[in-house]
Parts: sequence; structure tokens; C-alpha cells
Amino acid sequence: MHTPRQLKIGFIYNHEVPHQVAHTAPILKEMLVRHPHLNIDVLTSTEDQKELVCSGLGPELSRRTNFVDLDVSKIDKGIVRAANAVAPARRVLVLKHNLELLSSYDVFVVPESTSLLLKTQFGLNHLKFVLTHHGAGDRAVAQKSSIRDFDFVLVAGEKDEKRHKEHGLIRDGHYAIAGYPKFDFVPHVPANLDMFENDNPVVLYNPHFDPHLSSWYDMGVDVLDAFAKTPDINLIFAPHIMLFERKMHTSVEHKRVRLRKNLPKRFENLPNIHIDLGSARSVDMTYTRRADIYIGDVSSQIYEFLEKRRPTIFLNSHNADWAGNPFYTNWTTGPVLDSVENLIEMVRQAKETHEEYLPAQNQAFEDTFEFSGGKSSVKAADAIAEFLNQEAHSEPFVEAAQ
Repeated sequence: MHTPRQLKIGFIYNHEVPHQVAHTAPILKEMLVRHPHLNIDVLTSTEDQKELVCSGLGPELSRRTNFVDLDVSKIDKGIVRAANAVAPARRVLVLKHNLELLSSYDVFVVPESTSLLLKTQFGLNHLKFVLTHHGAGDRAVAQKSSIRDFDFVLVAGEKDEKRHKEHGLIRDGHYAIAGYPKFDFVPHVPANLDMFENDNPVVLYNPHFDPHLSSWYDMGVDVLDAFAKTPDINLIFAPHIMLFERKMHTSVEHKRVRLRKNLPKRFENLPNIHIDLGSARSVDMTYTRRADIYIGDVSSQIYEFLEKRRPTIFLNSHNADWAGNPFYTNWTTGPVLDSVENLIEMVRQAKETHEEYLPAQNQAFEDTFEFSGGKSSVKAADAIAEFLNQEAHSEPFVEAAQ
């Protein structure tokens, strides 16, 4: 029996925006606290991501954590500025520019699949990858084939376990059901929740960025106009953080490309409309926990909102035949509208009609998340630590001679 290897582990945060941080920072925190013998670095490609990780860890643990900056070359920065408006060019160039550094690691824990390029495109075949996911929604893209390339996968609950197995994406012994670690994310700089100077109901409008599925492109401005004319109801407009990050959005799944509409200036500075196109608040559950009613389309943030059961309304801007379709399970939790014409009326009735949707909300939430066995971030940290222990006792990968 050989001596266990001392693995070099990295938590990678490589994105233009910090929305994935809250999904893995609670896991990172528990691993640093519960498994201090592990050699863990935190690799971040933007200052915003680093700041949000530190917010989740707290000042003392942040000081004791080794952070590594990932950047691109000066030449690549010029390419990024041009290309990143329509594609995730920076993420790929960050990996390419830092290959020598990244090759020194044994295992990466990531919330996304771009990092797999290190193995599939850049030849770092010795690397092992742990996927945490960054959401637990219902879209078909949640079952993408790249998941099977991960060595270990965390799933939130029965829904994703069943769907992943049906698509051949996970195998026994290489995944764990961990619940939803993001629910354990508590920023150490508390957000000020007093966005409105009244006690009127608060509605969250949270459209996705997908050019085919999102309601923003065809209904969004009408939604804002409806609330601009309804001063006795407050609106938080906090779309998916990626919606206003790019001007052009592409859906490979639906083979569609669209220009994103700009936000008309007439909605700025209205007392009953709070606009957030991409701050940390839009990704740390500040708004999903503050709102009384949720309006959306296909964002997985609906399940964060349902942490506490409240009324939901969905906008079907793409004429989806959604009834009975598992990729629209979230739409069973509230009324679905094909136009904005009766939206305000539905908002006013939402609390009265909520009870009829409560069973569906309970079912969808319970199918999505498994919370038995303790705190999600602890379960996730311990499951990853067990996987790492097995890897440490396995034979190291050796590249075959050419």
C-alpha cells in the first residue's frame, strides 16, 4: 500500500460576473474549517469574485486562505474586449494564459463546465474535476452532456439525481446528494433591505438572459411600464446578472441569437421601482428573500424564492407548450401569462390565489432539494473530502509514452 498523496486542490472562480460564487463559497468555508489538512487554494479571475468569496468566508478565514489571481495577457485583453460582448472569450483565455500554473494542481472544484477545457482541449489529463453546479432549475441545459466528464458531481436532490441518471451523466460512487449550499451563504456585510419608503407589497421581476426563453426581449419593457403606472406596488427589477452583461445573447440549445434591449431611462428614479442590473445583491439572495411575489420565466432563482413559499407568476413569451413538460416544472407553482395585459390584476390577486398553488410549490421544492442529514454545505464539503481521500490513496495518473 503506497503512501497517500498530498493533493493540491483549487476552487476556481472564472467568470465575468460573480453569480456562481455563492454556490461554492459555503462549501469552501466548511472544507477549510472541517478539513484543515487539505491543501486548498482559491483561484479568482476578477476582483468582484474575490470580494464575494471573502464576504462569504468572513475576515478571519479570508486572511488564512491562499488566494491566487488568474489574469490574461495584455494582447489577450484586447481580444477579450471585442469578443466578450458576444461570447465567453475571457474565461477560455484565462485558462489558456495560466496553463503552467493550473497544471500544478491535482483537483479543481468548479461550479461550471468551462474549466473542463483544461483536460479536453489543453491536454492536462492528470486533473480531476468536481462539479458543484450553480443552480437547480428545470431547463434542458441542466442535463448537458459535459457533466459526464466530471469525476465527482454534487446534486441538489432527487430531481437532478433522477434526470442525470436518465441521461447517463452520473454513476454510482461518483456523486453525492448535498442539498443547496447557497442557502448557507450569508454575506458578512449585511445588505440594507429598505429599498422603498413605504410598506407596499414588493414584487421581484427576474427574467433570464436566454434569447429564446427569457421574457425580457418581448415583454420586459411592458412589465416595467405596468408597474410604473402602479405606484402602490413596489417592483425590484433584478434580472439574471448575465442579461445586461452582454448586448448580444446566443442560445446554442435553441439556435437563436438576439440583441438585448436597453433599459429605457424613463424607469430610472421612480420611487416604486428599484433597478439592479448586476450588483452582489442580485446574486446573494437579497431580493429573493425580500420580495413578496416573484415574476419570472426560466431562472433557477425561482427555487431560491420558494425557500419561503410565496406567490409566483410566470411569463410565457415564447409560446411554450409547457404543461406536462418537466423542463417547465417551476411553472406549475403559479399562474402562467401569455401577455402582460392582466399582470397587475394577477399581482393584486396573488396572495388570495396562492393557496391553490401551495401543494405544487411544496412538491417542486421537495423534489429539487434534499435537506435531510444536516447542513447542505457541510454535506457537500464532507462528500468532496471523501472523494479527495479516495484520490489521495489511488495511483497517480501517468501520461503514456508516445
